[in-house]
Amino acid sequence: MGDARSSRLRLAIQKSGRLADGTQDLLKRCGLSMARGRDKLFATITELPIDVLFVRDDDIPSLVADGVCDIGIVGENVMEEVRFTSEEPPAAVEMKLGFSRCRLMLAVEKGFNYQDAADLDGKRIATSYPGVLGAFFKAQGVAAHIVEMQGAVEVAPRMKLADAVCDIVSTGATLDANGLKPVETVFESEAVLIRRPAPFNEGEAAVFQSLTMRIAGVIQSRDAKYVMMNAPRSALDDIKALLPGADAPTVLELAGETDKVAVHVVCAEAVFWPTLEKLKAAGASAILVLPIEKMML
Repeated sequence: MGDARSSRLRLAIQKSGRLADGTQDLLKRCGLSMARGRDKLFATITELPIDVLFVRDDDIPSLVADGVCDIGIVGENVMEEVRFTSEEPPAAVEMKLGFSRCRLMLAVEKGFNYQDAADLDGKRIATSYPGVLGAFFKAQGVAAHIVEMQGAVEVAPRMKLADAVCDIVSTGATLDANGLKPVETVFESEAVLIRRPAPFNEGEAAVFQSLTMRIAGVIQSRDAKYVMMNAPRSALDDIKALLPGADAPTVLELAGETDKVAVHVVCAEAVFWPTLEKLKAAGASAILVLPIEKMML
C-alpha cells in the first residue's frame, strides 16, 4: 500500500449498519461520491484517488494496522478494545468524527440495588469488550469475572450465564426489553478516522490531507450558523458577548441610518432560542440564523 509510485489510498468502512450510514453521509457531505463495483464490496471515490472496501467493523483496525488498507473509519470502542487485547501495534487514531456516538455501559437486572462498581466484585459480567471492561475493573479495584460473548450479550443474565452485562447502549431499549437497566458508563465512543502505522509517501500524504481538510470542514460546519441582524452601534459589544463561539463580526453601514448597523457573524456553536431573545433584548432586530453547508478555517 505504500508504493511510492502510487498516490491512491484504500479506505476501509463498515459494510452495513449505523456506522456505515454515518460514514457514507460524511463522505457525501465532503463532496465525495462512490462508484460501486458489482459485488458491492468495493468502490472508488470519483473526486479523489481513494478506493473503498466495505468490511465488518471488527476487521477495520487490523486491516489498517497491517497496511492492507491505508485508512479506515471505525467505532472508537472497537479501537479501544484492540488497544487492550492486541499484541501488534495498533492503527493510529487521526481524528474524532462526531457521529455514531454511543456508550459502553454496565447494566444489571432491574431489581439489583447498584451503588457503584464495587457491588459487582466477585460477580460474572458478560461482554464483547473484555479488554476495555477488564481495564475499567482494574482501575476500580474490582475483582469481577468477565464472561466473553459475541452478540446477544443482553440475554446472559436471563440465561443464568452472568449476573450483569457490559454492552453498547444507544437508546437502552434492548436492555429494557431484557429486564436490565444501565447503571454506569465504562467508555464513551464515537466514530474515528484511523491511519496505518507506516508513513505515507508524498502523493498519499497529499490525498490524505485533502480528505481530512474536507472532513474537518464538515465537522466545523455541523453546529455553525451564519447570523445576520440589524443593531444599534452602542450594542455591538453586548451582542458579540451573546453569540457563542463567534469571531469578530462584520459590521456594515445601513443606508439612511447613522446609529444603526448590519451585523454579520459566524458562530461556531449552535444558536438557540434563548440567545435570540437576549439579542432582541439588547436591541437587535431582523435577526436571521442560517445553516452553513461548508466551512474551512
